[in-house]
Amino acid sequence: MNVTLSIDEQTVERARKRAEALGKSLNQLIRDYLQKLAGGDDPERWIEEFERLSGTGNSHGQRFNRDETHERS
Repeated sequence: MNVTLSIDEQTVERARKRAEALGKSLNQLIRDYLQKLAGGDDPERWIEEFERLSGTGNSHGQRFNRDETHERS
C-alpha cells in the first residue's frame, strides 16, 4: 500500500541523511518504524537484535554454576 505524507523539506532531508548514515533508505526506515508501531513480528529483525546484543555482557572471568545461580538467601 502506498501512503502519502506531508512533511516539510528540511525534515525530509535530515531524515534522508540519517537513513543514509544507517545504510537504509528513508522508505525502509519509515516502514520499519510503522511495523514496530503496529507490533508486526519480523523474525529477521529479532535475530539481528539478538545478535547485536549477544556477547555484550562481561562476567569479568567469574563463572557461575547452577547451584549458585538458584541459591536462595
